Amino acid sequence: MAIERVGVVGFGAMGSGIAQVCAQAGYAVRVREVDQTAIDRGWKGVDGSLARIVKAGKMTEADAKAARGRMSAGTSLGDLGDCDLIIEAVLEVADVKRKVFEELDAICPPATIFCSNTSSLPIVDMAIRTKRPDRFAGLHFFNPAPVMQLVEVVHALTTSDETVETLRAFVAKLGKTPVVSKDVAGFIVNRLLVPYMLDAIRALEQGIASADDIDTAVKLGLRHPMGPFELLDYTGLDISLHVGEVFFEEFKEPRMAPPPLLRRMVAAGHLGRKTGKGFYEYDEKGQRRP
Repeated sequence: MAIERVGVVGFGAMGSGIAQVCAQAGYAVRVREVDQTAIDRGWKGVDGSLARIVKAGKMTEADAKAARGRMSAGTSLGDLGDCDLIIEAVLEVADVKRKVFEELDAICPPATIFCSNTSSLPIVDMAIRTKRPDRFAGLHFFNPAPVMQLVEVVHALTTSDETVETLRAFVAKLGKTPVVSKDVAGFIVNRLLVPYMLDAIRALEQGIASADDIDTAVKLGLRHPMGPFELLDYTGLDISLHVGEVFFEEFKEPRMAPPPLLRRMVAAGHLGRKTGKGFYEYDEKGQRRP
């Protein structure tokens, strides 16, 4: 099917990035958020991102203005009723996501494709709450969406091959690279990444090396752009704890279980850059302190 109008539910860091990417590719984009404060915050993120792209010489001011003009935002799910594709990017809480899709299912025509941007939750559990499980898939963008080139297309047991191919073509039109994954916890990237980050925390707990030395070893020895503790602080320790719990629930492997240190840091509110303290400390601009 042809996709012309894209709906995005959620205007946070991921939702705003996804909406921006779709608008830059020429799609009309409608975003839904819970209130005007969240909408204003989302617009601030989009405007800042577009400004950086223009400053880097990767887009003209005219093109940035045109992309911004293809986006609209409101607080009603009903505004997404005529979208051809809807991408959900709300809280990583299963019940919240299911409720969104149950409401959208009553609003949208049968042909509309539903996608979740979840990084860990089972797609099929959301798909079966709708009357269109064959037109329901995962579409996992990476943060920041305007920069990261990869998008995982998640093929649940109920997803039709036609839907997968439609989404592959859509992702390619966005200028991104699609990969197709089965509907397993973490899909491809996080299935490999999360155990690695949890192992790094265990190495720190065991006194093998300091966080800084582990990060340096990974960056110089494995040529990763960020070390595991830098990445944990960037994504948020609470997110890593949640994903680790989802993984352990699915696989029941000890290596998937969140280490005690991670649980205690989250309990203490040391969540990384967003709180100013995680494995490292950060200033009010999110820059790491010496």
